[in-house]
Amino acid sequence: MADRTPWWDAELHADRRPLLLARNRLTVAIRQYFAGQAFIEVEAGILQVSPGNEAHLHAFRTELVTPAAGREPLYLHTSPEFAAKKLLAAGEQRIFDFARVFRNRERGALHHPEFTMLEWYRANENYDVLIDDCAALLAIAAKTTGVRELSYRGRSADPLAPPQRLTVAQAFKQHAGIDLLATLADDAGDRDALARQAGTAGIKTAADDTWSDVFSRVLVERIEPQLGIGQATILDEYPTIEAALARRKVHDRRVAERFELYVCGVELANAFGELTDPVEQRRRFEAEMAEKARVHGELYPIDEDFLAALAHMPPAAGIALGFDRLVMLATGASRIDQVLWTPMA
Repeated sequence: MADRTPWWDAELHADRRPLLLARNRLTVAIRQYFAGQAFIEVEAGILQVSPGNEAHLHAFRTELVTPAAGREPLYLHTSPEFAAKKLLAAGEQRIFDFARVFRNRERGALHHPEFTMLEWYRANENYDVLIDDCAALLAIAAKTTGVRELSYRGRSADPLAPPQRLTVAQAFKQHAGIDLLATLADDAGDRDALARQAGTAGIKTAADDTWSDVFSRVLVERIEPQLGIGQATILDEYPTIEAALARRKVHDRRVAERFELYVCGVELANAFGELTDPVEQRRRFEAEMAEKARVHGELYPIDEDFLAALAHMPPAAGIALGFDRLVMLATGASRIDQVLWTPMA
């Protein structure tokens, strides 16, 4: 807006500066944590042939002009994930990246087109260990900023309390009265069965909603606001059709080794027991891109080099944490712009 005070206004900057300095201290403390865990810090390249293959993820497109005046499409990455997994295939064991990432069509109190994603990967380790990492980082955030609780818009959580672990199916039953697993098969969901249950719970759906659309409506309206209140919540075992990059759970193929970390109702991190089967990964990417083409009229290329590397990648656990959001929770900021050194106008 034309009448909006610019971020570089001296008085506004003075108000934001304590939050920004807290951000810097937290960056240092997290680097120390990972160093103590024998991690190596890496820097994934931002320009990629594919920005990711999730149906509802939107990237910034650019173009490479070669010395011979050839033109090749490239994208600003939405995550360092593909590059990081290639490093695991190359032999790295424990890596982390404070990555600047870019996502289009995202702007709001918790979203910014350019932001910092803290990602880390542990080769030959189970994804459960990432829960311990999350708990450690929440405690570090509180200690570094000198707060006893993390907060966001009237909600708070004890950063030292052990995270509550809840499966997605348990959350749907507890907060919406929906039997989610009854609507799932190995690779598909029964849209009508889920829509009927959602309607009984008082959640409106549209005639053209897919199973995933209904799932998202329930998650946003009934589940997410209840998570991470008083203590962090690990929302675990996402349906496999909502976890395109994660392994299936051994005990139930309908769900996958994926969890999300919630604090004060805010989605903070997304973790996987990583899928390393290139054939299965290609199938899932193609399904995601077919949905993207149907809904948004566009699709992104598949990174063939990534699929080639996947065949050489060891079993691994990986997680992406919204670093700016963590700073917000630790400083009490209400908008992501307050904790970015140079936000967009």
